[in-house]
Amino acid sequence: QVHLVESGGGLVQAGGSLRLSCRASGVNFKLHPVDWYRQVPGSQREMVATIDSSGRADYAESVKGRFAISRDNVWTTSHLQMNSLKVDDTGVYYCHIKRAGYDFWGRGTQVTVSS
Repeated sequence: QVHLVESGGGLVQAGGSLRLSCRASGVNFKLHPVDWYRQVPGSQREMVATIDSSGRADYAESVKGRFAISRDNVWTTSHLQMNSLKVDDTGVYYCHIKRAGYDFWGRGTQVTVSS
């Protein structure tokens, strides 16, 4: 019922930038927080950024000052602007929304940062 589709990943050199997008459907988007997570092999999936229904954002310490999350409620889309990328930012990035007590995830988009 709820569908989340990420896009914008790719290969970038350290110090570069990428802009990820998450398009949501099947949910009253404007009522819910949107989260971005990332995961690398051998590690837990970790939250990197979240934005609530009022546009208030929070970030993991490792990305503060480099990443910026936003949302567009008209187009039911969240963006994650990633600047000054580091090799350690490499991973699969996922969009997440919780609705009616259930967690919904996109399929992810790969971000690879080369040295």
